[in-house]
Amino acid sequence: MKSLFNYIISTESRYNNKKDINGKELILNTETTERDYMFVNRLGIVLSEPAYGVTSKTPRVGDTVIVHHNVFRRWIDIRGDEKNSASFLKENEFFVSSDQIFAYKRNDKWHCPNDYCFVKPVTEDNKWASEIEQKLKGELVYSNDELVALGITEGDTIGFTPDSEYEFEIDGQKLYRILSNQVTINYGSEKKSSSSS
Repeated sequence: MKSLFNYIISTESRYNNKKDINGKELILNTETTERDYMFVNRLGIVLSEPAYGVTSKTPRVGDTVIVHHNVFRRWIDIRGDEKNSASFLKENEFFVSSDQIFAYKRNDKWHCPNDYCFVKPVTEDNKWASEIEQKLKGELVYSNDELVALGITEGDTIGFTPDSEYEFEIDGQKLYRILSNQVTINYGSEKKSSSSS
């Protein structure tokens, strides 16, 4: 089956709300509310590409994709009934538009569409600071062609606008998804500056 404009993806589980502790399963969250978004799974596998708009720079069948949390999430309507998202196709299969895909993994490497990038928080080096992470600053971990064309590459420290951080855990590390047009400054890379001196 092929959709005209949407990808069809699958997931093993809608939620990441379980933890194994000494061989026992602990459920961390049982809510289906606006507060449960941190426990929603955001990884899927592409089963089918859309009929239109596929290029070499878009996800292909078999790629792992990072999607918006509302794709898999269940919600409660005004009558109190639990519902599937509008993306629901059938059990563990979902329609996803290209703007809901933030990155895709092919050949063990993550790639971002031009609208998105992923940034690792930079820790505060002042031991008296009240917060661990520096505000509005991070190291670019996954870039895109648009940012590379502007001279902003992976490893650079960048600044971004307030409230543009959208938290993810990717390959075991905490990253923020940032819209490319929310990147405000390129501080450069420590590696580049140390090698040039």
